[in-house]
Amino acid sequence: MAKSDKKDADGGLVNICRNRRATHDYEIADRLECGIVLVGTEVKSLREGYGNLDDAYAKVERDEVWLVGAEIPEYTHGNRLNHQPKRPRKLLLHRREIAKFAGKASERGFTLVPLRMYFKDGRAKVELGVGKGKQAHDKRQSMKTADAKRDIARAMASRKRK
Repeated sequence: MAKSDKKDADGGLVNICRNRRATHDYEIADRLECGIVLVGTEVKSLREGYGNLDDAYAKVERDEVWLVGAEIPEYTHGNRLNHQPKRPRKLLLHRREIAKFAGKASERGFTLVPLRMYFKDGRAKVELGVGKGKQAHDKRQSMKTADAKRDIARAMASRKRK
């Protein structure tokens, strides 16, 4: 559970948490922003910057999309009416978006993966991605590419300083 108060460049977005393993384990084909149905203590806990998308996924059930496995810890100042940390939460999408994403996600090997959770203009949002699982050799290739980019950036930075 990471605590963060990072604002993006546009100023309207406040990141709560990211699913870093998603880009490592999946090749993301398409992304979509959607709202999330929360209770009051969940919003308060998210405003404190606590949330966890590790091991979370989204599933389509009866023309509705649900976020399963995401953890929002109990609000520290909550009372007996506090929420359950790992309950399934409904995601808010238009019917055409659900149909489009459900079609892609139902293909063999594809899944709906939450990439990050954030506040946009005071409302909690989840960024979903349609991802295809990577094989071990794909992960190694991605890591080699990232290392090469990092080395190039270091070389360029050291060259600028001289």
